[in-house]
Amino acid sequence: MSTPVQLVDGRHQLGTVLIGRGTPVVVAAIEGLGQPPQRNQDVEPPGEDGLWLGPDYYSGRSLRIDASIKMPGNQAGALDVLAALQADADTAAVRGGGGTTMNLRLKFPGRDVRVVRGRLRKLEPDLTKAIHGWIPLDMEFQAADHLYYADGSDATSIPLGSTTTGGLTFPLLFPFTIGGDPAAVGRPGYLQVAGTAPTWPVLRVQGPCANPRITHVGSGRVLEVQATLAAGEWVEIDTRPGWRTVLRNNGGAAPLAATSRIDLFRLDPGLNEIRWSATDPTLTSTLAVTWWPAYKAL
Repeated sequence: MSTPVQLVDGRHQLGTVLIGRGTPVVVAAIEGLGQPPQRNQDVEPPGEDGLWLGPDYYSGRSLRIDASIKMPGNQAGALDVLAALQADADTAAVRGGGGTTMNLRLKFPGRDVRVVRGRLRKLEPDLTKAIHGWIPLDMEFQAADHLYYADGSDATSIPLGSTTTGGLTFPLLFPFTIGGDPAAVGRPGYLQVAGTAPTWPVLRVQGPCANPRITHVGSGRVLEVQATLAAGEWVEIDTRPGWRTVLRNNGGAAPLAATSRIDLFRLDPGLNEIRWSATDPTLTSTLAVTWWPAYKAL
């Protein structure tokens, strides 16, 4: 995976194209950065005043970008930039399947880079002045959810049957202190998750093992894969909204136990504990956990 381009304040990236400060694509405004649209289930009670407030659900965030391509005297260059914006959205990797997305990376003053996952739904150029190298753009980017994500992922690997990387070393020297924070001693299975919103992880079990069972201790949620993996084989559980797949390394699917709820298996901001078990006499199988910290707001 290539290293992301470093962004400065006011410079963003749509797909592979840099926009904003210091680029040919001048951004006048980005709308839709606040509270996302809601789907509510409010009910007006018959025969009385008031409103019964039902549960609220967020829709995917929709961002409108008011921008212009400005390359004075260079019509061909301006059209090339327009073509590049269109090309990133018109790929099989983005629109060739359900749930697939492209990234909009945003860099605002006082904040790290935040990523919105979605698709470019509108790219309307005004070509009346393209001969002068100026092409106003009306763009809309539809996100798959309402969250902003960190620019990079965090990951950890948890060996089977291991409970701690700490322990006692003899001879003991007194006085000694036992830390109260399990994360401080590097205990496998304890994940410190940044962000302000829950996030959905990608879990990969590397064989040899059979019937791996993964538990999020805080919520009690369990994912149990009904499969046998030989050495060198793996199964990956992608819990992210829009994906939610359980795939083996050969491209085939693997079944989950009926009690497994892939849509509810998520990591909360702060300290999380993941435990897992499987049948593996060799104790060489591992669980890799990858997640992207999520934020409710910029």
